[in-house]
Amino acid sequence: MSNQLKNTTSPYLLQHAENPVNWYPWCEEAFERAKSKDKPIFLSIGYSTCHWCHVMAHESFENEKTAEILNKYFISIKVDREERPDIDIVYMSVCQAFTGSGGWPMSIFMTWDKKPFFAGTYFPPKSHYGMPGFSDLLNAIACQWDDNRRELLHSAEQIVSHLKNEKSNNSNVSNENLIENAVKILSDNFDEINGGFGSAPKFPTPHNLLFLMLYAKQNQDSNVLKMAEKTFLQMRKGGIFDHIGYGFSRYSTDKYFLAPHFEKMLYDNALLTIAYLSAYNLTRNEIYLDTAEKTAEYILREMTSPDGGFYSAQDADSEGIEGKFYTFTLDEILRIFGDENGRKFAENFDIKAIGNFEGVNIPNLLKSNALNGKFDDELQKLYDYRKNRTKLHLDDKILLSWNSMMIAAFSMLYRVSHNKKYLNVAVDAQKFIENNLCDGSQLYTSWRDGKCSKNSFLDDYAYYISALIELYNSTLDRDYLEKAERLFDETVQRFLDNENGGFYLSESANAELFMNPKEVYDGAIPSGNSVMAYNFVRLYQLTENEKYHAFAEKQIAFLSVKSQDYPAGHCMFLLAKIMYENPPEHITIVLKNSSDLEKVRENIPFLANIFLTQESNKYPLLNEKTTYYICKDRACLPPVNVLM
Repeated sequence: MSNQLKNTTSPYLLQHAENPVNWYPWCEEAFERAKSKDKPIFLSIGYSTCHWCHVMAHESFENEKTAEILNKYFISIKVDREERPDIDIVYMSVCQAFTGSGGWPMSIFMTWDKKPFFAGTYFPPKSHYGMPGFSDLLNAIACQWDDNRRELLHSAEQIVSHLKNEKSNNSNVSNENLIENAVKILSDNFDEINGGFGSAPKFPTPHNLLFLMLYAKQNQDSNVLKMAEKTFLQMRKGGIFDHIGYGFSRYSTDKYFLAPHFEKMLYDNALLTIAYLSAYNLTRNEIYLDTAEKTAEYILREMTSPDGGFYSAQDADSEGIEGKFYTFTLDEILRIFGDENGRKFAENFDIKAIGNFEGVNIPNLLKSNALNGKFDDELQKLYDYRKNRTKLHLDDKILLSWNSMMIAAFSMLYRVSHNKKYLNVAVDAQKFIENNLCDGSQLYTSWRDGKCSKNSFLDDYAYYISALIELYNSTLDRDYLEKAERLFDETVQRFLDNENGGFYLSESANAELFMNPKEVYDGAIPSGNSVMAYNFVRLYQLTENEKYHAFAEKQIAFLSVKSQDYPAGHCMFLLAKIMYENPPEHITIVLKNSSDLEKVRENIPFLANIFLTQESNKYPLLNEKTTYYICKDRACLPPVNVLM
């Protein structure tokens, strides 16, 4: 028995296509049917690699009796949060207003005109631990809809009014010490023993680490650098890093970075690759470059489509058990490697008879310093064994914004490693986007099974512009920069709030909901507004076009106000602010011959503003060779023929 999800392409929606619940995708038909049948709407939001989404689906949505209640009293809608961030963000605000917290699966009850009157996350099938059972909740809401609807509608109007007023209460005061205050907040929350910030759960939040490193470099602050380095090393040694197949899981459930929430997301691995590359560029510690390259290897082996795009995520669960794919018993290890080699491997990777995680073992190096490739052959053998032992669900949709992050990461990896393979990967992925997710200056959020979505959002434009900038930085091909400039104009036209500053998530003309959010907080990924601040700064420094200078100043002023209450939650913006106030070195290159360009590309610095120009009176060749004119720290150096 199939429902209305059977013709969708989202892996998350397709997971529910055979449920007995008569699910609809988000569509006008569902809302019109709710109105004509005089029924409330149950909106369920999640994503395909979400563990608790799987649990609720198995317990409730696959249950015939629960489905009968939903089908009788409600119109049920499923939304993939990764395809519709606008719906997710708006109703997450609703969930947080009702419960004080949020998460997925998100469960929203609302009217057919999209106004919510009750919200929560996961509900168990039967009441326990103070949580109502899902069937009991459905029956109670159905009764309230019939007998006390006026109060429900009043509740819906109140929550909508509250959220609209909350979003419009904007202070105009900016704190000039934002950067120092953010560093202090992070310092006060730093875990000196285990790395990371705060207690469990610990998220990698790579943009916070990027901010700290840039601050440390600009201010010669070794203590701040130590915070970032301690965190990088603990994450690499901990179970949050997959020592068998590489790549990072989404976050650590404990304070040690030992036990991850096992799902792997493309965006985490893209941003962490960039962060580890930045750490290597600053410290020259080879373990950071090794970590970036191993993460890239994971992406190439597991997360890259034959056409060049990058898949979205791998599941935490296999065979219904969270983490089963990634954990081992000591007996398994001894059986695979033999007793002597097995015990050496087990000792090195903290594998014990009693287990280090719920009776089984997560390979890790937290008690070992062996980050030297000593067990490479054994790790390859264990990788092959693991692939054949059980399988992981792959979310194979291709998201424009997340792909853009990975393009930037591979482009930067090329500049550090000088391995042309990485640049080719970035170029191929960009071609995939051009061929499948672009129609001129119109971008589309997602692609799967030969079909792209109809929507696009600020993040799609912001992250793709940043990817094009990084491709320019690695190739010095002005086509990428010119494309970024055209998309800049499109982004301003579609999303800018001309009256109050900043950018809306959705185009105003296409906004479907009771509010159009203007995201500024840098959570698991940096907000589109922060990335746009970064883009303005980079475009101004690369082109010296005063248009970008004006936009950079306005966006920085807008975000300075928005970030004053908790500046540590806006680290991507603060990174852009540091780069605006302290630009990276400016290098003008005069080529002797066009054939010199390939050699020039092989020596491009990790972070610099690069210009190619022709020989002139202002920029003559030195010694009749390709010449570099370098300016940094507000001073220009004599021309040279070799970059040091």
